[in-house]
Amino acid sequence: MAGVGAATGPAAERWIGRSEALERLGVKTQTLYAYVSRGRIAARPDPDNPRRSQYDAGDIARLSAPLAPGETPPPFVPFEHAPARGEALIRSSLSLVSQGRLFYRGQDVVELSKTATVEDAARLLWDSPGHNPFAGLGPRLDSAGGVTARTRLFASLARRAEEDASTAGKTPDQVKAQAASVLNEVVDAVAGPGPRLFFHQRLGRGWKVLERDSVIIRQALVLIMDHAMNPSVIATRAAAGGGASPAGAALAGLATFTASPKAFELARTIAWVIEARRDARGAAQRRMEADGRVPGFGDAAWPEGDPRAAALLEAAHLPPDLAAIVREGEAASGVKANVGLALALVARRLDLPRDGASDMLLIGRLVGLLGHALDQATDGSPIAARLRYVGPRPGA
Repeated sequence: MAGVGAATGPAAERWIGRSEALERLGVKTQTLYAYVSRGRIAARPDPDNPRRSQYDAGDIARLSAPLAPGETPPPFVPFEHAPARGEALIRSSLSLVSQGRLFYRGQDVVELSKTATVEDAARLLWDSPGHNPFAGLGPRLDSAGGVTARTRLFASLARRAEEDASTAGKTPDQVKAQAASVLNEVVDAVAGPGPRLFFHQRLGRGWKVLERDSVIIRQALVLIMDHAMNPSVIATRAAAGGGASPAGAALAGLATFTASPKAFELARTIAWVIEARRDARGAAQRRMEADGRVPGFGDAAWPEGDPRAAALLEAAHLPPDLAAIVREGEAASGVKANVGLALALVARRLDLPRDGASDMLLIGRLVGLLGHALDQATDGSPIAARLRYVGPRPGA
């Protein structure tokens, strides 16, 4: 049977349609979806019809390959394990890193970012395929105030955390609609009220970015929404598990994130990009001599390089002075640019405010943290953690 992957050549065989995938695997649709959700088969939106998905032919070949005589199937290694003493076990179905790639609910993030809007990616992370929580949202008349975008973002989020009731008694669709309303107000707080365009277009207008360049903002936000477990995710899920609204839970997580090493490293990277724009080679060599590393290069989580950074740098079409920062930094450090550097360079490429890269990261992460709040509130297991008192005994 001919399918999407019926064309010849390695590139054409990379992605195949659902019917072809089911035929090659010899399984039912539910089993295919289970493979995708567990990260065993990568998926992406069909470029010709984003409502459909395509599946990685290589992953399918590995799963469907016949066994040699005497060979046993490889054991399935689950992604979670029993918590060790002093360790919290948190179950999440949002994102997974596998074989050097990042997946949102089984879909390759780099491929997803090429076509998906922020709203599309949010619906994927929030597990809302049949219900659009963003439909019919309008501007709020009393917008949150503040001098900087970050101040307005947190003011808007804090206001909703105070206003919104607990998620107790609400249906999943009602909670998702609440989260969509929060995100809508935050984008207005950062960008200013205006026409009900896509979020990336509204942010582009607020930052005075050319319409044709707002797609870079779109791709950046989709790429940075969620990535592995970290303290901000734990804070969000703990708050949501305690009954906090999506805004309250995300506020706890985002406040935690602003004090994280990732946030501080991005601030150093932003400052270094401004310095290196005048003399990329000299700036990189001076940092290597002084610190043994260059800000924005290397990431222990991505020993072979972060595919999100590569995708964003390719999409940005950097001018020569910014491209030299990547080239000279990689030459001096011996490691690849990370996603923080890609954000900092995109901010300079689009002439955003000095902290524009940080603002993009906060907005993108907010989408992911709202997803964790929803996941915990609607389908999350209790967080298995114990507090053990080790202080002085009474009367001591």
